[in-house]
Amino acid sequence: MIARPLDLDAVLAFIRIVELGSFTLAAEALQTTQAGISLKLKRLEERLGCRLVERTPRHVELSAKGAAFLEHARELLAVHDRALGAFAQARQRLTIGISDHVAGPELPALIARMNAQDPQLLIEIRIGSSGELLQSFDRRELDTVIVRLHAGRNDGELLAEERFGWFAAPTWQHRAGEPLPLATMAEPCGVRALAARLLDEARMPWTEVFVGGGVAAVTAAVMAGLGVAALAPRMLPFGAVDVGARLGLPELPRLPVLLHTRVGEGRPRAALEALSVAFRSVVRS
Repeated sequence: MIARPLDLDAVLAFIRIVELGSFTLAAEALQTTQAGISLKLKRLEERLGCRLVERTPRHVELSAKGAAFLEHARELLAVHDRALGAFAQARQRLTIGISDHVAGPELPALIARMNAQDPQLLIEIRIGSSGELLQSFDRRELDTVIVRLHAGRNDGELLAEERFGWFAAPTWQHRAGEPLPLATMAEPCGVRALAARLLDEARMPWTEVFVGGGVAAVTAAVMAGLGVAALAPRMLPFGAVDVGARLGLPELPRLPVLLHTRVGEGRPRAALEALSVAFRSVVRS
């Protein structure tokens, strides 16, 4: 008797549940419902005759047999993708611009998630300021951009809202009576403009002591003890401290991250959905 083959959609659902740690996020990534994802997993477990995932109120965990099956599941999908790729006429290309204030240390994992979604997709990513990337998008040089809210625009899909703070090195001390030393990105930078406006409105003297060409340079200046920077916590290495409350600095609002895209459907859209869901999970954590 020939064994009934596994449902590849169910295998993919299982992998996404494990990678994202959530039925809800897996459903978003695969553009289906949570009930649909649960049904696929149930049928896969019934086909294999074992429980693959242990469900708890807060998260999901692999069972022992689920952990053993995970590697085989990934190999199965990889073989499937290679078989399809052998007959593909050409790689499709997806060009994405990501704001330097958005592309954090998780970027390699996010790129890997997109590649896992579609290994045959040619992905091009550019990092820059939100304003520059939006101009490139409007000139149709980029298919998609992920940026901070930019003055004069109210379009785009809201991906997440992220907390910001005033960060400094753990040993840094503000000298009484002196303007607040700021490390910023070069103009035009929306976060720099916001920080300056809030300090001016609060009538708090400040001076620019470092201008970086990217968030990595600003972070390095902060950890070198040059001063304070307005940054998202996930951008900073372990040990940086939020000095806003101690210094009485104005509270920074949660800043939105917006997706602008002209990608409608097909393989590039599926990869973009995987990136969007993964990014949401990063900002929520």
